[in-house]
Amino acid sequence: MTMDIGGSFRHELTGSFSQGSDSNPTVAMVEASYKANNLHYRYVNCEVNPDQLEAAVKGARAMNWKGFNCSIPHKVEVIKYLDGLGESAALIGAVNCAVNRDGKLIGENTDGKGFLKSFLEITPATGKTIVLLGAGGAARAIAVELALAGATKFYVVNRSRARGEELTALLNDKTSATAEFVEWNKSYSIPADAEVVINSTSMGMVNTEGKQDIDFDSIRPGMLAADVIVNPPQTYFLDEAGKRGATTLQGLGMVVNQAVIGIKYWTGVDVDAKDLNDELLRVLGLA
Repeated sequence: MTMDIGGSFRHELTGSFSQGSDSNPTVAMVEASYKANNLHYRYVNCEVNPDQLEAAVKGARAMNWKGFNCSIPHKVEVIKYLDGLGESAALIGAVNCAVNRDGKLIGENTDGKGFLKSFLEITPATGKTIVLLGAGGAARAIAVELALAGATKFYVVNRSRARGEELTALLNDKTSATAEFVEWNKSYSIPADAEVVINSTSMGMVNTEGKQDIDFDSIRPGMLAADVIVNPPQTYFLDEAGKRGATTLQGLGMVVNQAVIGIKYWTGVDVDAKDLNDELLRVLGLA
């Protein structure tokens, strides 16, 4: 196949600004998708320290980048260097995807949108009562998108009271959902009215027994149990929930879908998630 470069020897540029960028597989997924779709774009994974973030954003402007992802630790700090925010990014208070729209850099948050797309393939969000384990950046993005999609009630379960109460207040004050904070200081039992339980903590990454302070027997058949962990995709949390008859949702879909959404923002093209998913599994050694 010959790539159609439209008579141009210049690629449109996209990429990622983060610290600890060596371990970020997004570049492999996105570049595979660009190639599969004959898009004359490149994705550059950049190591950017916090004191370099403003200069990096100015550099992206100067080089007419189509946009970039922001990962840890830049998702909040980057906002001051952008020209505006999308609705959910403004609510979440964090940006993981900047988009060049007519010369202005607009901040979006595709983390929650990526999760929501996977979620909606299994069940509607409307009217759902949801247990959210954790209250960090991923939890915040997921909760806002689910609330905007019609989820009605949240239990925010977190060890840090300050962060948990902050997310609870955000949901109560800025969305039509109601939320209740639960301090996670003992083994947590899923309430009888909950239909969905989402692990948004990093505890699944160790994938060992005894690390997750949950009464797994409180998970009932017919519930949906979701995890944001990518590697391993089948976590101890999902294994235990599945044994109790819950439908399980891995974190791989969230990562792939948020990249698909980012590519659409940057290129205007709807790409096939399969190209990204296949490459992600390959580079993680899971294919």
